[in-house]
Amino acid sequence: MEERLYATSKIMERFVLIAADTENSQAKVQSSLKELGELVKTLGGEVAGVLTQNMENIHPGHYLGIGKLEEVKMLAAATNATGVIADDELSPAQYKNMERILETKIIDRTALILDIFAMNAKSAEGKAQVELAQLNYRLSRLAGLGKSLSRLGGGIGTRGPGEKKLETDRRHVRNRITQLNRELKEIETRRDVLRGKRERNGIPVVSLVGYTNAGKSTIMNLLSKSDVLAEDKLFATLDTTTRNVTIAGFGEFLLTDTVGFIQKLPHQLIKAFRATLSELSYADILIHVVDSANEDFTSHMDVVYKTLASLGVIGKPVITAYNKMDLAANIETPLDKNASQVVRLSAKTGDGSERLTEAIENELKKLKREVTVLLPYSEGSLLSLIHKSGEVLSASHEENGTRISAYVPPELEKRVEEYVLRD
Repeated sequence: MEERLYATSKIMERFVLIAADTENSQAKVQSSLKELGELVKTLGGEVAGVLTQNMENIHPGHYLGIGKLEEVKMLAAATNATGVIADDELSPAQYKNMERILETKIIDRTALILDIFAMNAKSAEGKAQVELAQLNYRLSRLAGLGKSLSRLGGGIGTRGPGEKKLETDRRHVRNRITQLNRELKEIETRRDVLRGKRERNGIPVVSLVGYTNAGKSTIMNLLSKSDVLAEDKLFATLDTTTRNVTIAGFGEFLLTDTVGFIQKLPHQLIKAFRATLSELSYADILIHVVDSANEDFTSHMDVVYKTLASLGVIGKPVITAYNKMDLAANIETPLDKNASQVVRLSAKTGDGSERLTEAIENELKKLKREVTVLLPYSEGSLLSLIHKSGEVLSASHEENGTRISAYVPPELEKRVEEYVLRD
């Protein structure tokens, strides 16, 4: 019997994007919708059309006005769209009413971002954090939402955790949330142990922050000579990555990379990733990476600073790194009033990396204090630590121990305090 091969192809999902302009700012809404379209493309979908409505307030029952929703319905039919995506988080009532009026799959911005996080989560912690965010999001939406949250439909916006009965069994969801919170608490405890060890060693921490796809992972690879995943797409990496970096003649520091930020970042994700994002509060210096080639980079910077403020990460030294200057050579980058230093570079080509390293060194030096100590020969571990995390100015061997002058971080200064030589 002759075998036949059949070519199969994945059906491209097409969506109409909708938004309510409540601030009478068409430019702001269009920028947000453009980003929403990028989120759709990240998941392999396609934008079929866009509609907005100027209104004083979002309609509590069906997001947009009834008349505008009829326009959305006609546009979806005319463009063969498979669904509609709202640029804001929808309430259960809005979901249900819109589904009834539009008779198609309804997704909101939050569900779309959660979908991308679910797709990109790799580590056990990342998967647990994303699942927790998804479950908290879905908990209030389990009853009576029809096709919107049915996993049987498949496709974008339906990448849900757990069993099919998830949508009808609230107790199962709450039990799972409790279990995930317990797992994440254990992970946080282990993280605290590692953090305490790091602080005792006196090694300073520099954290990369920035809007998603600004190039943080590429800068991480550039400075640490590592191979962290770096792709030109939104939320390519979610897990916190830490690498040791040594500056010649200065010493060692830890460079960490965290999840990128975005407009309207779902509060469920901020809550679930709080343990991960808390690493920022322990950083000594922040490097704010900005995609200079993005025409909306100034608004992206505002989003980053607002998110940092919501996390309570304020008052730390900030180095603003205007990245991708190879694509934005003629773009004028403004001074950043929140930054102590500003550098321009291309992490991809390496141009400007020396300026960034110099800026980091200058900020790290401000954190260290000059001490002169006489260490007994029995304190070889402290001597090694000074060489590792400090900047040695001079050293000599004497009868009672090693006399050494160096710039050291505050934590290490406390550990050698009893051996400090005072005038």
